[in-house]
Amino acid sequence: MSAHRDIAAPSVDGRFGLRRSVRLPGPLRLDSGASLAPVDIAYETYGTLNADGSNAILICHALTGDQFVASDHPVTGKPGWWVRAVGPGKPIDPERHFIICANVLGSCLGSSGPASIDPATDQPYAMRFPVITIADMVRAQAMLLDHLGVARLMAVVGGSMGGMQALVWPTLYPERVRSAIVIASTARHSAQNIAFHEVGRQAIMADPRWRGGDYYADGDVPSSGLAVARMAAHITYLSEAGLTEKFGRRLQGRDAKTFGFDADFQVESYLRHQGISFVERFDANSYLYITRATDYFDLAEDHGGSLARAFAQTRARFCIISFDTDWLYPTAESRNIVHALHAAGREATFVELSSPFGHDSFLLDAPEMNRVLDGFLRAGA
Repeated sequence: MSAHRDIAAPSVDGRFGLRRSVRLPGPLRLDSGASLAPVDIAYETYGTLNADGSNAILICHALTGDQFVASDHPVTGKPGWWVRAVGPGKPIDPERHFIICANVLGSCLGSSGPASIDPATDQPYAMRFPVITIADMVRAQAMLLDHLGVARLMAVVGGSMGGMQALVWPTLYPERVRSAIVIASTARHSAQNIAFHEVGRQAIMADPRWRGGDYYADGDVPSSGLAVARMAAHITYLSEAGLTEKFGRRLQGRDAKTFGFDADFQVESYLRHQGISFVERFDANSYLYITRATDYFDLAEDHGGSLARAFAQTRARFCIISFDTDWLYPTAESRNIVHALHAAGREATFVELSSPFGHDSFLLDAPEMNRVLDGFLRAGA
């Protein structure tokens, strides 16, 4: 048995999505060998599944994203994180598509994660929550699609960590995916990426208020550590050219240096704001778990180290998109994916787009990306 609740929620351009959560009995077998039951999944849907079930698109969110892809965020009140690409008249259109976006396993916006209640103790899991992988996130999404009666996906789409999920979907469920769109992503996390994440995790765990992850009872959260973690990560989402253009060495609200350690520079003030605002909407323990999941990600690892072998059984069309100023997941990473797809005899479209905004380009105004998305989806309809 499963239970769900539906709440009307304002979404892009005044349309309405259905804000939903479902508790599935499980168990969900995890790569670590552990099992999770029950499994809560929070999700949003837009549009209607057509009669033959051929118009479903699953959107997978990035590291600290959420299911509110085209709905106002319930905490921040901001528009959905991908309203530039999802909505009426956009490439992913609720008038044509049945759109699903689920909060990933391990996160903190309604899906099972460290803040969830452990049925064995009736207390939050905290660090007793099992360590998860990108593939575990995908398996949880598959459970959701089973619940929704979606047998096959017209497309699975994702950027960054969402792109990792979009790569895993056709390898785990080759018969369920017709197309995969992978944006600004990679087939495995590099040593540099792991290093940045470790800095963030250590910042959280060094915060005295972390207390081994058991901070839920009094709500005194490790906000300082989490803010620093976000600041460090946010640097990787930008480009040097973008930072220089936006901030340069301009001072923040003053005419001269203070010769102290306040935020003298605009870029310092910007990063502090990013850190503080992030703490308001995200859980520190979830940050630990999700960064660990991305660090463990290596699609070729279970296929003898061969990425081509990982794609050998897939049946999907692939579209791989990169940005020329993305140094977190540079174009070379996307080319490696394309080469492996071609070696496996798979159909792959690849485009590198020019943008000054670095890794976050796919979240910003990117008309060229929208044209690629629209063309690829229409060609496969």
